[in-house]
Amino acid sequence: MALKQVLEAYEVFDSASVSGKSAVELIKAAGISDVTVTQVKGKKGSTDFIRARIAGSKGKLKGGPAPTLGVIGRLGGLGARPERIGFVSDGDGALAAVATAMKLGRMQQKGDFLLGDVIIATHICPDAPTRPHSPVPFMDSPVEIKDMNFYEIDPDMDAILSIDTTKGNRVINTRGFAISPTVKEGYILRTSEDLLDIMQIVTGRLPAVFPITTQDITPYGNGLFHLNSIMQPAVATAAPVVGVAITAETAVPGCATGASQLIDIELAVRFAIEVGKAFTQGMCHFYDAQEFAAIQSLYGSMRHIQTAGNKA
Repeated sequence: MALKQVLEAYEVFDSASVSGKSAVELIKAAGISDVTVTQVKGKKGSTDFIRARIAGSKGKLKGGPAPTLGVIGRLGGLGARPERIGFVSDGDGALAAVATAMKLGRMQQKGDFLLGDVIIATHICPDAPTRPHSPVPFMDSPVEIKDMNFYEIDPDMDAILSIDTTKGNRVINTRGFAISPTVKEGYILRTSEDLLDIMQIVTGRLPAVFPITTQDITPYGNGLFHLNSIMQPAVATAAPVVGVAITAETAVPGCATGASQLIDIELAVRFAIEVGKAFTQGMCHFYDAQEFAAIQSLYGSMRHIQTAGNKA
């Protein structure tokens, strides 16, 4: 259970003065010392990118062979001040990512180490802008998506969970969280059976999978409709990416306050930790490597989907 960590992080994040330093202090207090913060300024303001590395007992940081899981908390901002007062729904991804780091730190303090490393990244901004979107308004970001991918994706990540609030739509009609099919190098692959197994064990319910389209796995800025930014890490890495969408039965604006369901966020945190255990032990696969090789042999590379495309 990671509810304590979610509550602790929420109390810190629900503040007009929250910063990357605030998140770093939370993670370090949980026993994780390898944490960095970098402030990045954009056309619409600034934000603090944080990255925490939690070493596994046989992970790369210790020269071991175990694979590394990346957990990215994707969002525009924790708040939309001065337009909105308080923690916005869009901040759930950052809250989940930081709580995951905190829980892993507490586990290590009690003697429980994952086999492989976990790298956790997100950014902290209490005053991000908003922008129009259908059916409900979106949170915007003070920096560009390419900046987010640069600071949040690490080449050591062998697979990535991208956690993001995904409530501003009418295609997901369940509360809790849902996962996406695996995306790798421009291909939308079948949903991982291993991840579905972990999900139904964590939730005690039938697993939920949210739909994604080719548009969703293309880079932002090309004029195409995107569900949101949850799949944007997939445009900047060859590692398999799975979206972990914190969801609602109704369409909830990303800039809405009072809309974060901490129990649902805790489920996403617990899922990420269980995936970390299994993936770094080699017991959870995000995709079938043989089938991926076969689809590439039949249809060629789809890496052009990861680019801006043809701009006449």
